[in-house]
Amino acid sequence: MNSLDHKYVEGSPDAPVLLLLHGTGGGPDDLVPLARELSPSSALLAPAGPVSEHGAARWFRRLAEGVFDHEDVVFRANQLADFVVAARKDYGIEDRRLVAIGFSNGANIAAAVTLLRPDAVREVALFAAMSPVPSPPQHDLSGTRVFLSNGEHDPMAPLASAEALVRALRERSAEVVAHRHPGGHTVTGNGLVAAADWLGRAK
Repeated sequence: MNSLDHKYVEGSPDAPVLLLLHGTGGGPDDLVPLARELSPSSALLAPAGPVSEHGAARWFRRLAEGVFDHEDVVFRANQLADFVVAARKDYGIEDRRLVAIGFSNGANIAAAVTLLRPDAVREVALFAAMSPVPSPPQHDLSGTRVFLSNGEHDPMAPLASAEALVRALRERSAEVVAHRHPGGHTVTGNGLVAAADWLGRAK
């Protein structure tokens, strides 16, 4: 197994494997309750963010609030993608559907992996995400499914940046469902319901 500390919990082979990507200062257990609401019988693959920001775990460095170190985003997205590919082989789940679930910083790294490494992740549910890289490569994302839930008054993930992410994904032929709520930087009950519906509508 390669470089990321993680937890793996087996689940039903008929349910998707959920890749859980926590927010800043979180850990592998943070999104387990959310995952169980979305898909109670799923296997869970939950790595820990490898970057420390004053002791808080993150997925990549940032220069200031909302200002990402884009070189590190690319490096860490590839690190996470390599981890996912290796973990799928090591746990014998290469043939299972895998869906990344991310919140905040975890949603941003999931978005980066989706744009940069479609070989690793083809389905993502993003809560409070923003555009992670300014000029992503022109990969053909046909067959990629993305759900995003963003607050209309989120100071940490501005709606304009979230909409730029939606545009980048759609320009590359990804199938995108954009959910909006009137709140801020959070996961809402309505967002979870919409995400569960999206998860269950896969072809």
